[in-house]
Amino acid sequence: MKCILRWLALALIVTAVGLWLATGASRGWTKTSVPVKTTDEITGIEGVSYQKKFVPGVDFLGAAVTGAGILAGASFLFRNKKTGNQPST
Repeated sequence: MKCILRWLALALIVTAVGLWLATGASRGWTKTSVPVKTTDEITGIEGVSYQKKFVPGVDFLGAAVTGAGILAGASFLFRNKKTGNQPST
């Protein structure tokens, strides 16, 4: 069980960092919409509209590291299996 929890913690970190890098490595807060500059075809006036898009930020990484830390810490709650012919006292 110890090993499984530690592997899950590692997988969580690797997945979170990979997703964060793949979506742009935003060093700000997580965003669910991003501003997009648009130009009116008739008047030529520029404006800003918002497009729905998930951009994970450093808080996303912080949550992943916290979750992985909890998983790794929980692995220390389990004892090692006893091996060999040890006399019981």
